Amino acid sequence: MTLLDSISAQKGEYHVSLTRRWGDGVGWRASWVAHVVALAVLVALAVPGRAAEERAVKSKVAPVYPEIAKRLHVSGMVKLVVTVDADGKVTDVKTVSGNQLLAAAAEEAVHKWRYVAGDRQTTVDLSINFDLPK
Repeated sequence: MTLLDSISAQKGEYHVSLTRRWGDGVGWRASWVAHVVALAVLVALAVPGRAAEERAVKSKVAPVYPEIAKRLHVSGMVKLVVTVDADGKVTDVKTVSGNQLLAAAAEEAVHKWRYVAGDRQTTVDLSINFDLPK
């Protein structure tokens, strides 16, 4: 049988601790149920408390297409999560998905963006598309 020992959360990371015990008369169904319950709790904890918000962009800086990416014919979408402070300054940019050659250029450009001031810090989901020149 698998018992759920603990679930902990720290800085957006969630950890589940399970202990497996055999020979106590509980079959594989109980073990399976315990795994499903632990997974459900983990998924419930992983869902963010609030979704990313829309914030008007005051000024944008276009990303520079990396020369190595051009030579290798690398193109595509880079998805970012951007943290914006109350004054509209970008304080953090994290790549969620996309090619790493393009991600660095996208992060560098978005760090220079400015948003309209708001009443609090917010997170914004962005997608930056890199198309090869034809």
